[in-house]
Amino acid sequence: MLKRLLRHPATLALGAGLIGRYLEFAFRTTRWQLVGLRDAAPGTPPGTPADTVEAAVRSGQPVIVSFWHERLPLMSRLWRAAEALFPEARGRSPHVLVSRHRDGRFIGDIVERFGFTMVHGSTSRGGAAGMAALLRALEAGNYAAITPDGPRGPRRVAAPGIAQLAAVSGVPVIPCAARTTRARVLPSWDRMVLPLPFGRGVVVVRPPIRVPRDGAEAALPLIAAAMDEACEIADRWCRGEPLPEGVAAGIAV
Repeated sequence: MLKRLLRHPATLALGAGLIGRYLEFAFRTTRWQLVGLRDAAPGTPPGTPADTVEAAVRSGQPVIVSFWHERLPLMSRLWRAAEALFPEARGRSPHVLVSRHRDGRFIGDIVERFGFTMVHGSTSRGGAAGMAALLRALEAGNYAAITPDGPRGPRRVAAPGIAQLAAVSGVPVIPCAARTTRARVLPSWDRMVLPLPFGRGVVVVRPPIRVPRDGAEAALPLIAAAMDEACEIADRWCRGEPLPEGVAAGIAV
């Protein structure tokens, strides 16, 4: 009886609303910085215009935002930062791929409250329809957001869908992460990070990764490594440690 009650749509909707309001409170009471906005990809030839996240967003082109599933509760803060910094980002609905499973729909109900558009599917099992919907969103000029290890892992193992989408669409992938100094790591399969109020937070973006039409397989480990790097930078920032060489200081958002 109790299990059926907890799974009832009305109960799930109430829970999503409460969690959404809690996250909004945590975001508003946290001082945020954005790191990596103007970082260029390693090996950029001298005299060549830097292919940075800032340049990609200001160009008006769509982008694919990628981050590990564990950072999902924090990543809606990235969209708020993008809207605040760039007029080019306003009015573009970020489309998020979420599982058709009950857990995926529950997460979708939460992040939808922050201005995201839900696309149901997955990057691995039965995800063709979801990927097609994301491709249409990108062709319409919107952004896409994917957790390549979602919805159920393995943790930090990227499914190939994100690289395939980038290759077909010609849209760059922007690997990201976020962390707050006050947080709880939940005992879930992905060790999800839940922000707590009244701390400091950071959103980290890494240089865009552009995937050639026939380069999806080779690009996938590069995307995964860049998301790992973004997590490491965010964690170091929250621990008060020096950032790696080549990573510029953050800006308040």
